[in-house]
Amino acid sequence: MIPDAIAWLLHLLAAPEVGLSSVFIVSFIAATLLPLGSEPAVFAVVKANTALFWPVILVATLGNTLGGGVDYWMGYRAKAAFAKERESRWFRWLARHGAKTMLLSWLPGVGDPLCTLAGWLRLPFWPSIAYMALGKLLRYLAMTGLLLYVPDGAWRAIAHLLG
Repeated sequence: MIPDAIAWLLHLLAAPEVGLSSVFIVSFIAATLLPLGSEPAVFAVVKANTALFWPVILVATLGNTLGGGVDYWMGYRAKAAFAKERESRWFRWLARHGAKTMLLSWLPGVGDPLCTLAGWLRLPFWPSIAYMALGKLLRYLAMTGLLLYVPDGAWRAIAHLLG
């Protein structure tokens, strides 16, 4: 049942008339604190039409970066709403290293909260967004490049090893 739903979703996302807008929306939502990955949408559209490689990468980067910006502003506003700030290793680490930490905003499970904490700490907005965009662009390039340039036989071998 679930594999059929996933196949249907990937087929829909790969349709040229909805491909780029789907990539943008999914990438945007995936960058918020909701548990969703944008890579399947990116892979589906690129695999369906390799000529769209750069537009898909750029649209995914833009959507994911804007979603990270929403996380930043949620953190920024949350600090204003809460009188007492909780100190932790994350806060101290982010405060010490500043906006450059947003290069790690692409990390699954960690990146989105990092963006929120950056806003909480009121790290400089535009440098944070620039580092977010760079980290996310590099992730999409690496992951999509692997998808396109690793032979199918290698993917089957990896899938066999994993499951």
